Amino acid sequence: MSVVRLSEAVVQQLICPPQRSHFEVYDLQIRGLYVDVQRSGRMAYRLRYSQDGVKRHMTLGDARLITLDEARQEARARLRQLRASSDPERNLLDVNALSVEEFFVDQYLPYVKTYKRSWGTDESMIRNHILPQLGAQAMAAVRAPDIARMVQSMKEKDFAPGTINRMLVLLRYGYKLALRWKVEGLEVNPAQDLKNIKNDNKIERYLTPEQTVALMAAVRESENPALQNIVPFLIYTGARKREALDARWADIDWQQSSWKIPKTKSGKIRHVPLSTGALELLGRMRAWSGLKAPGSDLLFPNPRTGLPFVSIYYSWDTARKQAGVPELRIHDLRHSFASFLVNAGRSLYEVQELLGHADIRTTSRYAHLKRDRLMEAVQVIRLE
Repeated sequence: MSVVRLSEAVVQQLICPPQRSHFEVYDLQIRGLYVDVQRSGRMAYRLRYSQDGVKRHMTLGDARLITLDEARQEARARLRQLRASSDPERNLLDVNALSVEEFFVDQYLPYVKTYKRSWGTDESMIRNHILPQLGAQAMAAVRAPDIARMVQSMKEKDFAPGTINRMLVLLRYGYKLALRWKVEGLEVNPAQDLKNIKNDNKIERYLTPEQTVALMAAVRESENPALQNIVPFLIYTGARKREALDARWADIDWQQSSWKIPKTKSGKIRHVPLSTGALELLGRMRAWSGLKAPGSDLLFPNPRTGLPFVSIYYSWDTARKQAGVPELRIHDLRHSFASFLVNAGRSLYEVQELLGHADIRTTSRYAHLKRDRLMEAVQVIRLE
């Protein structure tokens, strides 16, 4: 058995391994839907489900004759019928009712893709958490207890509170859109009154001056020569990793000592002031780029492709271990930027502006750093 993102092209190319009589390839979109590929070459779409505690399956059609979309539509209809027969009080679960899967896959995702840069995170959340639990239900049939059971199931599987809360936020927003778009039969938002679970496990790390020295020494020895520029750039600017990896020379304003970030998490253009240290770093990089990467407009081009790095995880992981900080995340460099500012006496408002936070509450996590600094300051008062 294997589970893949099925497409029409993938299905038509499936071949049964010679040592097997048949094998099953499950769909990622609809739980229980799979293609049964036989040694003879025959293929059928089938649906596996559980009824009265017994695992069963049904054949939906020949995979050479019906399309994947038709198989998915048939699977949705059969699952709704099965659920309706097991819960006759839910009259809204007829075959014509819009299911949770149909709404979030066919309506919600196409909409958020038009404006939301992080739509991929939503897609993953929908596929991995919402559809397996609620996908076959009609939108109008979902009740708060259904979502509460999903939350409890995720807690029992040790999912992080942040993951569960993001799922709740997505459901609330999805149902808000569904109400706005007047989905038939829908009258209330079942996720509206469910509270987020308490999240006390926020991990925030800050570089000490000693750790900063050790980290810089490690990145200078990295097999990825770009890392020795990327890491200090992140510390100097407090930028997010993706913002830095996509940065271009055209967005550096040398006269105003400023860097324009055209695509931010909030979707707004942000201008980051560049310190003397950042400008000196960029000056060295520009001289190096003129010799090593002519024509490239990227600050940190991948030397093999000339495009932005997709990932720098392995070189980063090696460097942080060599520096003695194996748990340090790249995003912690952004936290360190903020901690350096707060401990130098800068206000939280200034930190908010420099980090590009839309809400001061996001920045307030650094308030304890200022209190620590003030506590240290009052220690100089001694009466003996």
